[in-house]
Amino acid sequence: MASALSPNALSDSQRKLLFGTCFVALIATSFGFMVRIALLNDVWKPQFNLSDTQVGEIFGAGLWPFAISIVLFSLIIDKIGYKVSLWFAVVCHVIQAFMLMTPGAGFVPEDLQGYWWIWIGSFFGALGNGTVEAVINPVIASVYHKQKTKWLTILHAGWPGGLVLAGLLTLALGSSSPTLQVAVLLFPVVIYAFMLVGTVFPINERVAAGVPYTTMLRQAGVLGAFIVVGLIVVEFGRVIGMEQDGVNFWILALVMIFGFGIGGGLGRPLFILLLLLMIPLAITELGTDSWIKDLIGPALDDAFGLPGIWVLIYTAFIMMLLRLFAIGPLSRVFSPLVILAGSSVFAAAGIFLLAGADAAFMILIFATIYGIGQTFFWPCTLGLVSEQFPEGGALTLNSIAGVGMLGVGIIGTPFLGNLQDSQIHTSLQESPAIYQQYVDTEADPKKSIFGTYRAVDQDKVKALNDEVSKLDRMKAAIDAGEQDVLYSPQDADRHAMLLEKKGTLDDLVVDAKGNALRAASGPPVFMFLCYVVLILWFASRGGYKPVELES
Repeated sequence: MASALSPNALSDSQRKLLFGTCFVALIATSFGFMVRIALLNDVWKPQFNLSDTQVGEIFGAGLWPFAISIVLFSLIIDKIGYKVSLWFAVVCHVIQAFMLMTPGAGFVPEDLQGYWWIWIGSFFGALGNGTVEAVINPVIASVYHKQKTKWLTILHAGWPGGLVLAGLLTLALGSSSPTLQVAVLLFPVVIYAFMLVGTVFPINERVAAGVPYTTMLRQAGVLGAFIVVGLIVVEFGRVIGMEQDGVNFWILALVMIFGFGIGGGLGRPLFILLLLLMIPLAITELGTDSWIKDLIGPALDDAFGLPGIWVLIYTAFIMMLLRLFAIGPLSRVFSPLVILAGSSVFAAAGIFLLAGADAAFMILIFATIYGIGQTFFWPCTLGLVSEQFPEGGALTLNSIAGVGMLGVGIIGTPFLGNLQDSQIHTSLQESPAIYQQYVDTEADPKKSIFGTYRAVDQDKVKALNDEVSKLDRMKAAIDAGEQDVLYSPQDADRHAMLLEKKGTLDDLVVDAKGNALRAASGPPVFMFLCYVVLILWFASRGGYKPVELES
């Protein structure tokens, strides 16, 4: 049973411990995100011969299942309590760490090793992440109900703070065992589990105000249910090979009937619009973050001699500082919609400019613009929804976050990965010899939500890179005057030929990744236009004003 303590009844010390527990739990969610970014392309992709699309699908599995737990717990969390829900998140995070530490272990069935084991571990991590946000968002909105946007933004500084901390720890571990790098995941989990023991949780502001459960459902309505469950069913259909026009249709039909029968309406139009806007918003923030290390890495390496993960650490650091220290002054002057419109401009400009950046100074400037742009998207949207739909309680607040994760997990990250695979495949066809050697045309095409495709054979690319590295070392030894190293004229000719092949492949990959990054600047442009329309709509109604519930 949930505690009967109202949000206003918490003491200062109870509020501080509650906020601290929520903050560290959110840090734990970003640790899993960063570990996948650090290991997927550099370790697991060559080890298990994963395509870019499969890498995108694993990124997605670490995001979209978030919606399952955040929505389900939003429906029952006022009954089972916030503490029980957060313990479930602890269990999921421990399972994630175990599975990501053992993707190629001997006890794992051969057909599950690699892709599916990492996918399942990421799935459990996403369930835990969704449960964390199902707890922390309504709790903080209830406790700080007079300054929702400000405190939700400060709370969500935990996400970029976790990215910075996890990224630095990953870099410090360097080329050590991937198992040890994954074990870093457990660091914040142990801390928030320890803090959770003594944390007191209040009831939601909706419950304190006596707003009926059915009123909460009406805020989202049948259209909200259709969007959330529809996206989940589509992705499950892809994963288990279910036809999209059969069972899926009837599941969605039942969801619609349930929404009409229990919720009593289609849903609030403004909420439905914000729900749909979360798809391009999450693609802009999390989808780009998922790939930015790999997309901008070559340019960063050429400019600074640094790995691509430093771009993500740098932009996350900017985000953390702005969420902690800038939101107070901004929220006193501007509405959440104005902040979101400004963020869209910065994000679109930063992403587009980063795609073509190659000079060190330009990368730094454009990454700063991108970091500023993505800072306030997620928390200000949560603040906007909590201020306009307090009767929706945990459901409306968490459905917004759930749809965002569904959008980026199902559409965003696989799309960016598939775009790279497709463009590389098309480019390689211009060089038939390289195409025949590095694309397996005999195997069946791989499948994704965007259709079938053929990808570069990562085993062959790895073999090429290994041989080039070996010949590089031999030539360097000869140049250094070592007498016991054999580097014949035939070796020199082969070395030159392989270097040319490697250069062609690398150039194609860099160009494709740059084009994929440019494509990610489209969603924030669309968002800006929508936010401007909403600003004008509120202005026609007397200006933006938060809706408050009376206890």
